[in-house]
Amino acid sequence: MEAHKIFSMSFAKVYPLYIQKAERKNRTKEEVDEIVSWLTGYSREELEGQIKKNVDLKTFFEEAPCINPNAALIKGVVCGVRVEEIEDPLMQKIRYLDKLVDELAKGKSMEKILRK
Repeated sequence: MEAHKIFSMSFAKVYPLYIQKAERKNRTKEEVDEIVSWLTGYSREELEGQIKKNVDLKTFFEEAPCINPNAALIKGVVCGVRVEEIEDPLMQKIRYLDKLVDELAKGKSMEKILRK
């Protein structure tokens, strides 16, 4: 099976798009960073390191210190697909992050976004 093109996309190219989406809705880069850290376990320094290394999304998630066990609580639709039904584990993690940023842009509280 051919790998999805998104797997080879640079996280450094996708990350600013997440920030732009959030900022258009009066949310902050810091909130995006908090979401990324919550999902992946990266510290702020580790996140900056991944961006500087220009890793692809596949590598970004493979090297993630610890995917949050509460990620399974993320439900909903991204790109017309229910995230909880995505079979490919890597694609599911990518869509989890998309969903969390969507929730941020829609004005949800950080407490709800981070499944507290």
